[in-house]
Amino acid sequence: MDKFKAVLDLHLKHRSTLGYGVVTLLTAGGERLFSAVVFQCPCSEAWNLPYGLVFLLVPALALFLLGYALSARTWRLLTGCCARTRGCAGLRGMVVCVQLSAAAALAPLTWVAVALLGGSFYECAASGSTALGSRLCRGRDPVCAQQLPRVPCGQAKPPEVQDLLKDLKAQSQVLGWVLIAVVIIFLLICTSVSRCLSPISYQQLKFWKIYLEKEQELLKNQAMEHATELAKENIKCFFEGSCPKEYNTPSAKDWRQISSLYTFNPSNQYYSILHKYVNRKEKHNSIQSVEGDAMIPVLGFVDSSGINNTTEI
Repeated sequence: MDKFKAVLDLHLKHRSTLGYGVVTLLTAGGERLFSAVVFQCPCSEAWNLPYGLVFLLVPALALFLLGYALSARTWRLLTGCCARTRGCAGLRGMVVCVQLSAAAALAPLTWVAVALLGGSFYECAASGSTALGSRLCRGRDPVCAQQLPRVPCGQAKPPEVQDLLKDLKAQSQVLGWVLIAVVIIFLLICTSVSRCLSPISYQQLKFWKIYLEKEQELLKNQAMEHATELAKENIKCFFEGSCPKEYNTPSAKDWRQISSLYTFNPSNQYYSILHKYVNRKEKHNSIQSVEGDAMIPVLGFVDSSGINNTTEI
């Protein structure tokens, strides 16, 4: 039991990191499966290039869009967007979109990197490229350019043309490692800069994340309890033909306000949009952004929390 609790605590503390790790492993495994089972290079001058590029890039695009769909911040930004009088959050919405794009790019970049390290997709696509073929066949047998599309299938003749498969695989793997290095350096720079520009300290940031976990846990429990009591009362009144008791349920305006994007203000350091809502000075006032509010990249995790997890949205 103690071991189970330790594993659970580890999961709660590093939930985001573990989630990204699982996504990366599943993407890499899916690419290997596609490469071994589904992918079969046609070894045709007309089809090699489009076929190889489709397997290399289309799954990456699908994973990128899926990353958007599974993010709670996407639906926090879009839900009710067209009904708002001020439009879709303007510049702040664009900032969130950039952050969402960066997070959603993890799976597609993993797919492309693993595919390049494997080499199969690149070998097929590159062997069908006229421009790359002319470079590879420079100074070789005159039939090299015609035989190059057959290289991925091991059918090219003479043997020196078939040996170009090693060059194609080497190019693919070099590109894969370059992509991995660029992504790691980019992530390190962005993380360092965002932490450097953070308006709050390291320990406060840890406390902030703990507060959000507890707030969402209590909010979900309270919402389930309230919804259950309201449903019971309505069903009871339906069958008994009686009048329902009055329940103080938040209005549509209240729900809309606590669903808006979080902004940080150094003069009033609220830990969530709900925290800001319940501490507003005038109960009838809106919590629209005021002067001094700003979107801080390191605080992007505030908008990621919600009553439901992303798979239920």
